Amino acid sequence: MTSTAPDLSTELAVMKAAERFKHLHGVFGPRVVATTSFGLQAAVSLHLIHYHAPEIPVVFIDTGYLFPETYQYIDELMEKWPVDLRTYTPQLTAARQETIYGKLWEQGKEGNEKYALINKIEPMNRALKELGADVWISGLRRSQSSTRLNRPFAEQQNKTLKVYPILDWADAQVYAYMAQHNIPRHPLADSYVTMGDWHSTSPAEQGVEAESTRYGGEKYECGLHEQSNQSDFQI
Repeated sequence: MTSTAPDLSTELAVMKAAERFKHLHGVFGPRVVATTSFGLQAAVSLHLIHYHAPEIPVVFIDTGYLFPETYQYIDELMEKWPVDLRTYTPQLTAARQETIYGKLWEQGKEGNEKYALINKIEPMNRALKELGADVWISGLRRSQSSTRLNRPFAEQQNKTLKVYPILDWADAQVYAYMAQHNIPRHPLADSYVTMGDWHSTSPAEQGVEAESTRYGGEKYECGLHEQSNQSDFQI
């Protein structure tokens, strides 16, 4: 039985992605959930879950600030692979937030941190508590940004064990898998290299790294995967 995050990382390192999903469900059962952003490459993990571990609930944090095309993409993917999707929203609607706080994403570091807390971190903590989960599967990959280069396959964040089954996949492997399995592309895939809320995601420009297209180039992580966020994700 896996006992620590380093032990689990060692086990997962020698497996293929499909085996990792099966293994995680087999070891942790109802204690495990996955998340999806329905971003540019999120369909890969959804496809793997649908075919190899369909019992795993998939949490989707709907901030209310996604691109219209993302919501269209959600409908398209859910029709193809109806995973056990659990949608969570912030306790304050977008309109209510802006009435109280203004446009937080325009208020520098402090505003962005409050935005992340309201729209990402609190709903995710609530999802973990309500679903009784302490193991969280994410589609994080090392090649996505410099902030993810040194991630292990599993890491402990307070009471939550975070696991990344496709961590070692390069972009080329992702695109090859999507082509092989006829996975639909996000409608904005030709214009964007990353995908998030409409106000914090910019179209790609030639020669500009993906990290520069999020939050005006100030940061890449939305708050859910910042390694310094050690006060979050407790159940």
